[in-house]
Amino acid sequence: MPETQLNPRAWDDFVRAQPRGHILQLSAWGKLKAAYGWTAEIAAICEHDRVIAGAQILFRRLPLRLGTMAYLPMGFYAPPDREAALWSAIDACARRQRAAFLKWEPGFIDKTAEQIAALGFQPSPQTIQPPRTILIDLDDDETMLARMNQGTRRKIRQSQKNGIIYKEASQAEVSNFTAMMQITGIRGAFGVHESAYYALAYDLFVPHDAALILAEHDGDPLAGIMVFALGKTAWYLYGASSDRKRNLMASYGVQWAAIQWAKQRGCAVYDLRGIPDEDETVLESAFEHRDDGLWGVYGFKRGWGGRVERSAGAWDRVYNPFIYFAYQQALKRQSRANGSGG
Repeated sequence: MPETQLNPRAWDDFVRAQPRGHILQLSAWGKLKAAYGWTAEIAAICEHDRVIAGAQILFRRLPLRLGTMAYLPMGFYAPPDREAALWSAIDACARRQRAAFLKWEPGFIDKTAEQIAALGFQPSPQTIQPPRTILIDLDDDETMLARMNQGTRRKIRQSQKNGIIYKEASQAEVSNFTAMMQITGIRGAFGVHESAYYALAYDLFVPHDAALILAEHDGDPLAGIMVFALGKTAWYLYGASSDRKRNLMASYGVQWAAIQWAKQRGCAVYDLRGIPDEDETVLESAFEHRDDGLWGVYGFKRGWGGRVERSAGAWDRVYNPFIYFAYQQALKRQSRANGSGG
């Protein structure tokens, strides 16, 4: 039977057992987003007190009391004979929350674009998670280093010298990371969350599903990474560095330390996340000349010897065509205001 009031521990156990289990489907992610304007609900199919299919859905209010946007990140989970029932439960949950449309970002899913469209979805004009990424296969250190470009290898080795300490941070040290996040955002001219967001993420996910790894030198915090893991995959979600002693290459050392943490967890893949949504030929021809948006980080991430992959992107299922049309027009106006055309 469909359930929406599910025990969070039962739901998390179900997600952890899925081959495609994702950190954004854990109940802790719903709690994190609930502190920042979202509402989280779980639509699930249960039999004999056991979850057999489900999805965590996030809802956010639209302006002018026009209902909500429903958002399904990196799910759903269902055996083939329960997919139709789960989509019915998801639709019912979305309508109870007055959703005008459902945005689905499936991630890496075993469905073609045609199969997703056949479920009643259309390509979305807006993504929330970056659709393209770089995945590093977590082999032995020598193999991984051999795949990297020469500059990245050299900087990793340099970061191991000069007495830099790499460690998993305690809760009391989170403020060092949040201070560096603000510095990083100003330096890179991009938005970051407020400090309380990262502190809450630490409290919700560390130590079971994440670690905050810091690099320090003579008491100075130099860089930090918040890395998450579930099953065989680790995700680099947040990274920061200070303006001090940048010649010590602590940003490379702390990334290498996060990769080692993922290997120790038994992960097979490390997801660097967030590169421009372009084919690899375009990425390679343009990255030296662009630093806007995600281009600024691509030059760093490309050197780690990973492979460029694209997920299924974002898809929308429309419940209210009138409000959805208004949403599309608002995105076009925003795009023109940002100078990126129609």
